[in-house]
Amino acid sequence: MSSPIYVTAAFRSGHKNQAYIFMKKEYIIEEVNPGTYNDTILYGPAKVNQYSSLKGTIFGDKGIDCAFPSVEEGVAFIFSGNLCAKWSYGLKNPKNKLLVGPSPIEEVFPYLKGTVFANGLDAAFETSRPYEVYLFKGDKYARIFYEGAGKLLNSSPIRQNWVTLRGTIFENGIDGAFSLDHDTYPNSVYLFKGDTYARVTYTPGTATEKLDNLAKIKSYWTGLGSILPRSNQ
Repeated sequence: MSSPIYVTAAFRSGHKNQAYIFMKKEYIIEEVNPGTYNDTILYGPAKVNQYSSLKGTIFGDKGIDCAFPSVEEGVAFIFSGNLCAKWSYGLKNPKNKLLVGPSPIEEVFPYLKGTVFANGLDAAFETSRPYEVYLFKGDKYARIFYEGAGKLLNSSPIRQNWVTLRGTIFENGIDGAFSLDHDTYPNSVYLFKGDTYARVTYTPGTATEKLDNLAKIKSYWTGLGSILPRSNQ
């Protein structure tokens, strides 16, 4: 019997207060209203492989493990196993296509070669600084800058530098994450693990952050909580 599936990946879309949230081979488009119970499912749940560009790929067949938005509008990086792709997801028109990949993570992000992050990612989110992203794998995280040749800025155990996550289930790993609108909620991110979520406000590159909330998804997410867990294997 397969395990219940909760949030496995997410990214903030180009529309304000909207996010794409993935549960392996399914997804929803969600309107988020931070600090309220009024999140709304705008679309879905639907199969990932309904996107013509993902049908017949590892993303449609096995699901999406991790994602984060590019600085380019309507484009996101998606991950499944040790493969990733740069994906134009059709934000303003129905045309969606893979711009890069599927390719090994270490080919798209060569500075991750030889690290645990080259074997697959659990979660990621972009900061308010262009091209800067946090990556998570197991109990470790990395901060990268991916413009041009890119570089690995730092990497360590989550509990070492994410002080506010110590003693919570998130210090041992994160299943999915997405940033809130940077203009309205700068450096604020939602984290998901199993049936639990947290909202954290942080300062990029420091161990200074605040745990704004930590609770069961069903307690605060009227829309998302109503469809979880999933069983789409």
